[in-house]
Amino acid sequence: MNSHETILVEQKNRVLLIALNRPERLNAISRDMISEVKLVMQQAEYDSGIAAVVLYGLGRAFSAGMDLKDDAMSGVSGAESWSEILTEDLDFILQFWDFSKPTIAVAHGFCLAAACELAMACDVTIAEQGTFFGEPELKFGSVITAMIMPYITGPKIAKELLLGADDRVTAERALSIGLVNQLVPRGEGLSTALTLANRISVMDDAAVRLTKKAINSCFDAQGFRASLRKNLELAVEIESMETPSRKKFKEITAERGLKAALQWREQRMSGMNTGKKQPEPNALSASKKFERFARQSPQ
Repeated sequence: MNSHETILVEQKNRVLLIALNRPERLNAISRDMISEVKLVMQQAEYDSGIAAVVLYGLGRAFSAGMDLKDDAMSGVSGAESWSEILTEDLDFILQFWDFSKPTIAVAHGFCLAAACELAMACDVTIAEQGTFFGEPELKFGSVITAMIMPYITGPKIAKELLLGADDRVTAERALSIGLVNQLVPRGEGLSTALTLANRISVMDDAAVRLTKKAINSCFDAQGFRASLRKNLELAVEIESMETPSRKKFKEITAERGLKAALQWREQRMSGMNTGKKQPEPNALSASKKFERFARQSPQ
């Protein structure tokens, strides 16, 4: 097993396994992780000994999305800077879609925001029971980097989940709306993915690659690439704006830390500031679980 700073890489037969390895941060995606995964994927693209890639996360989650505490992101502002960052983010996600060989994601725990997009970009997604999916970016005035969901679930479902910033999509519902391919018991995701990857690896490589290319071409014919480029332009515009919620979120983060800002965001969304009835104390939502994990991680 080859060790990197943020990922672990291992090859089993003709299957390359990439493990997101920042469990203390719920595998939040940092700039370093983006660079390391990109390098490994570039090498695997031209390695005839690799027929498929399996992506999974170590610890309690697949990934909670982009790392909001990444020092490399401090001070980023202006359309030009955001365009550079978001283009890198989009390329990071789409490398699994564009990879010439099949890619399989294994989701457990939490699969949120950019991580949810990453799972959708893989050719097959295996979800373990108890996993929560979602893209809560609008909760704090941020953006959906890769607008893949409408092509996976259809526009009605995508609008409900994205505009509602739903981060409590259960694995069962994810399966029912086509967000994932299979739902398996906890702890069986990786073995299920390996079984499928090994099955693929004994087939003719050229036939597999061309079949994946043909499927992706169907999406391109529907304007997939053009819509992603347009979404990137809009994402840059949104990130460059100083909306009231974004301004408040930044202020709380600067004054009291990210944990406090996340708590403010959840209270705001749950209606605690509007007098709405709150959930029963024992009804621990996915957001509250994530908030609890955030408290346990260092500032």
